[in-house]
Amino acid sequence: MDTQVEFGVDTFGDVTTDAAGEPLSQAQVLRNVVEEGVAAERAGLDFFGVGEHHREDFAVSAPEVVLAAIGARTERIRLGSAVTVLSSDDPVRVFQRFATLDGLTGGRAEVILGRGSFTESFPLFGYDLGQYEALFEEKVELFAKLLEQEPVTWEGKLRPSIDGRTVYPHVEHGRLRTWIGVGGSPESVVRAAHYGLPLVLAIIGGSPARFAPLAELYRKALGQFGREELPVAVHSPGHIADTDEQARDELWPHYADIMGRIGRERGWGPITRAHFEQEAGPHGALYAGSPETVAQKIAAAVRAIGVSRFDLKVSNGTLPHELMMGSIERYGTVVVPRVRELLSEPA
Repeated sequence: MDTQVEFGVDTFGDVTTDAAGEPLSQAQVLRNVVEEGVAAERAGLDFFGVGEHHREDFAVSAPEVVLAAIGARTERIRLGSAVTVLSSDDPVRVFQRFATLDGLTGGRAEVILGRGSFTESFPLFGYDLGQYEALFEEKVELFAKLLEQEPVTWEGKLRPSIDGRTVYPHVEHGRLRTWIGVGGSPESVVRAAHYGLPLVLAIIGGSPARFAPLAELYRKALGQFGREELPVAVHSPGHIADTDEQARDELWPHYADIMGRIGRERGWGPITRAHFEQEAGPHGALYAGSPETVAQKIAAAVRAIGVSRFDLKVSNGTLPHELMMGSIERYGTVVVPRVRELLSEPA
């Protein structure tokens, strides 16, 4: 199998705790995210992604600004969103911000467009949640036109139309690398293929192998739309320590905290340690364990789905910054080389 898979790290900039268990300020979390991005490059990773949220328990509402700060301290690693909530933003401004980031970093910017799993941005920016689907569809259509870097003529229903306008700055070399992030909807997968945009599968629960049919649907849809083969990436949470027991014991209270918090908002039942252990097992979506355990699990997912990039989400609720830094270092220097070794072996 092709071993030239890319490996990245994602963070949502969760508000974490200090040694005494007290929450850090959002400002300190932002500074820590920059250090995590620098650490990701030092560990040899290919990509660093930052999520966008508009709520108290996440510090990052402007990923491009954070990424620019990381870009000023790095030279090679690619930098992108994970995800940009396009439905409640303006496609022109999103393009301009990431084209600016691309210029500042010498062509290292990426954007992952998504609808987002949280809805706080809709009332914040005056959007109707009832138009959740329609907003995203219309704005992706416009964003796809912007990527051509030609004068844009476009007519919309929910966003004012554009008549022959050119959007600046231009991306210096080629076009802005743009992905569509999906959580499992076949319609979203086909939409990505329709616009000729690479696909990111956010796998946060259950067996990664069950997403293989979505990847296959995407590839078939690309062919039906007359498009060339494009990359498929996976985004999943995890934590790496010296042993399986250590990784899971370190992660569990923080994972339980965020899942419990979100669960109460959405009417889910409380998470149990047994469910956590199941997700951290061989067939779950949580990559928590020793370097060898995590490497074996990533290699299996890469083979099952046929992915071009694997992004490990190292932020997990209040999990402290220092533990994330250790996880990033192990991921880049131990896990990734081992995954490449495993992928080079016959299936």
